[in-house]
Amino acid sequence: MIDLYALTSPNVQKIYIALEELGLPYKEHFVDVWKGDQFAAEFMKLNPNGKIPVIVDHDGPDGTPITIFESGAILLYLAEKTGKLLPSDKRARTEALQWLMIQLTGVGPAFGNFIHFQRFAPQEQDHDYSLSRYRTEMLRILTLIDERLSSSAYLGGADYSIVDISTWPWMRLYMATPGAGEKVPHLARWFATIEKRDAVQRALAKIGKIQSVRESAQARDKDRLFGRGEFARA
Repeated sequence: MIDLYALTSPNVQKIYIALEELGLPYKEHFVDVWKGDQFAAEFMKLNPNGKIPVIVDHDGPDGTPITIFESGAILLYLAEKTGKLLPSDKRARTEALQWLMIQLTGVGPAFGNFIHFQRFAPQEQDHDYSLSRYRTEMLRILTLIDERLSSSAYLGGADYSIVDISTWPWMRLYMATPGAGEKVPHLARWFATIEKRDAVQRALAKIGKIQSVRESAQARDKDRLFGRGEFARA
């Protein structure tokens, strides 16, 4: 059994999808970041970085429990545990891992920062430069991925893998924009293909039932989450 500490962010969605694809049994534990649950002492023992997702696999290496945080590390662990969702051939595996790193170091930061300044930054301040900077990087990465998918069925290569699972939840944010698929037709084809997968639909159904206090979060709750105001360290 795997304990999954989660809420609804794209990084958490990755793990839901992977667990459903692999058919591994898991139990959900909701960590409402809008209430500061991630800073509770018990959770910080699981992840000293105070972020979700986290898993605890009670059937870890040598049959002993193991705790893993960071979505990329979790995906790699699950792929290696099961021998699935990553190529076994070294050349193909290396190619796939390159694109996994693009998601972890490029897609996530660019999309995440753009959304932060667009939705959550204090409106009384000027964020034009920040929005322009991250919008430009986001669009550059979208073009890169679209070009990759013009000659590859999946992001990591010929087969569906944790590279697609890692990237797809972030693309949901972009593809929700009317007409988005017209600008990146190869990405749109890939997105629709993955969206139809049974495991993805099961994961989305579970995520859709999760409740948090995001909509009612007060200014202090947001300050705590984003490390600003009285919670700023600089």
